[in-house]
Amino acid sequence: MSPSSVDWNSRRLGPFYVFLAAALFSTGGVIIKFIPWSPVAINGGRNIFACLVTGLYLKKIGHPIQHNPSVFFGALCVFLTTTLYTVATKWTTAANAVVLQYTMPVFLILLNWLIFHHRPRKLDIATCVVIFSGIVCFFIDSLSGGGMAGNIVAVLSGLTYSGVFMINLLPGADSLSSYFWGQLFCALSGIPFYFRETDFSFPIIFGLAVMGVFQMSIAYAILGKGIALSEPVTASLIATIDPILGPIWVAIFYGETITPLAFFGATVVMVGVMGYNVLNQKLIAREQKQTSST
Repeated sequence: MSPSSVDWNSRRLGPFYVFLAAALFSTGGVIIKFIPWSPVAINGGRNIFACLVTGLYLKKIGHPIQHNPSVFFGALCVFLTTTLYTVATKWTTAANAVVLQYTMPVFLILLNWLIFHHRPRKLDIATCVVIFSGIVCFFIDSLSGGGMAGNIVAVLSGLTYSGVFMINLLPGADSLSSYFWGQLFCALSGIPFYFRETDFSFPIIFGLAVMGVFQMSIAYAILGKGIALSEPVTASLIATIDPILGPIWVAIFYGETITPLAFFGATVVMVGVMGYNVLNQKLIAREQKQTSST
């Protein structure tokens, strides 16, 4: 179901679902920091719980698990995004990892233009400039705290994350099936790494379960619904609440501090996202009014 095929009232809920999913995503960084496993083992472990919950949810609602090229492209994007993000969080600061991942809206606009020939509107471009400016402030401020390899991996996760927001644009796409397969691939990819770990204490398993159930399964289910009710660029820009909340949780619970420049960058991103959402909803309402009048 494409965003244009749903009614106006439903489309108003899309941004809220994306916002809620991003808030759940933001809890991952601090938990990843606390678990003393390798990043692939952590990502695989949390996705064991995630694919179980997602599979049970799909069975409960009677949603068949699809398998076609579009679904597996989405699954690949989910697999790469979660894996690369976990690696980046271990190799650099949590702030660097999540903020650099949110170069994603820029990639999304470029891919939409190159692949689907959807030329960006002035509002899209202006908002990307504002958001990217805020992210640059955050990036400059925290760059010295992390390794360059981790920063590069984080940017790559931004590229693959943009693919997640394009799932519903592909023929035969089914976001819930893509999330299930992507989570299953992550769980299976961790098998060689589980045997290298020695600490399987309750706090670690509990942390993996919390991430798997809430930060992966429920969050991706909500995100899928939000993407289905939103334009891809709109959803991707609203999701930038994640790099604002993520470093805050890490600062509070793990001790990575947020400096004035980082706070300024976070404020710029927040203002950009909120401003875009307000202006975009006005544009949609105006288009809806014009369509109904004709």
